[in-house]
Amino acid sequence: MASPQPHGTPAEAEHRTEHQRHHAKHQARSVADHAAAVTALLEPLHSVHRTETLPLADALGRGLVADVRAPISLPPFANSQMDGYAIRSVDVPDGGAELGIMPPVPAGARPAPLQPGMAAPIMTGAMLPAGADAVVPIERAVPDRFLPAAAQAKEHATVWLPPAAAGTFVRAAGSDVQAGGAALAAGTFLGPAQLGLLAALGIPDVTVYQAVTVLLVTTGDEVVEPGRELPPGKIFDSNGTLLEAAMKQAGLHVRRAGIATDNPDGLRALLREEGAGVDLIVTTGGVSQGAYEVVRQAMADQPVEFLHVAMQPGGPQGIGTFEGRPFLGFPGNPVSCLVSFEMFLRPVLARLQGAPAPRLPVRARLSQPLTSPGHKHQVRRGTLKSDGTVELQGGESSHLMHALAGSNVLVHVPEGVAALAAGAEVEVWTL
Repeated sequence: MASPQPHGTPAEAEHRTEHQRHHAKHQARSVADHAAAVTALLEPLHSVHRTETLPLADALGRGLVADVRAPISLPPFANSQMDGYAIRSVDVPDGGAELGIMPPVPAGARPAPLQPGMAAPIMTGAMLPAGADAVVPIERAVPDRFLPAAAQAKEHATVWLPPAAAGTFVRAAGSDVQAGGAALAAGTFLGPAQLGLLAALGIPDVTVYQAVTVLLVTTGDEVVEPGRELPPGKIFDSNGTLLEAAMKQAGLHVRRAGIATDNPDGLRALLREEGAGVDLIVTTGGVSQGAYEVVRQAMADQPVEFLHVAMQPGGPQGIGTFEGRPFLGFPGNPVSCLVSFEMFLRPVLARLQGAPAPRLPVRARLSQPLTSPGHKHQVRRGTLKSDGTVELQGGESSHLMHALAGSNVLVHVPEGVAALAAGAEVEVWTL
């Protein structure tokens, strides 16, 4: 059977083909596809040439480069979980027993082996004497207090103790991690608990990825630095402070370049001058379809793509390189630029470098209904309550800074969902 021929003249067919190309070019990119593009752009940051070895005290908030194996077991020896008496469980029958008292075992001491029929006063964390396999808490002993040293020194000093099964109140050697076992995996975010584990293993320093240095540029003739006079038609710059704070909180090194005017040549000169040595350039504003989109104009001769992502807010995005340096162009509305950072830059760096820590996703129930454009991934601001419900703050608009400031979560409404009723379950990211 012959293939069907297109209707109309060859010129009309060519026009349809051109229209299809135009439509495909301007079709919104999915959130997942744009995140993949950002990952590909920043992949060179995931390199052994961008690592450094730091003392534990300086490694907070960094990502671990390689797996760490435990050089010792934790605990390194069996020790007591309680203040009490170390015993041999076979020495204490079901009805309890009167045992002789050996010299006490303080934390940090190496005790003598426990003799049959004897009990050793032992402090929390102290090494269990050889032969002992259980600990009876002091409050269960009779008397329920440690005897003074003079009384313990008497030849026939005794204590009555109830029975205790082997392993009672004993922290076994290696019960936390065995020597040679996996302690931390490559890519782990190093918070206080992870650094504490490394210290407990006797590891003084750690190899981590270098922190990313970002040049942050706010654009727009309408933007004024806070603290200056605000002429009619102008607004104070919140994007610079907002994004700088978010980036610094995420462990990035931020270089601010002030506010760039709507002059493409001036913006290019600023990026060349201030961008030397940075790992990434991020701009806010000037990436939409307006007549004065300075970032678009400044990047006209650069391999930068300006597109629309199927996301609300934060649809307009720029991605590429400026004179070989990775570049991301975020929208100009404050909520849009923060959502762009949270949706793309923060999680991509977390995957590539182990830092910053990814946002914790939790499930919550809406306290009110919402609507969402079904063809977009909508990100709303909300307050997560102690009862597991989330209350939306503000509306869908991307300029509502007051609503953002009153929020503690980002509420995600995935593409394909046009409405949700009160009580519906949603994913939220804690801020």
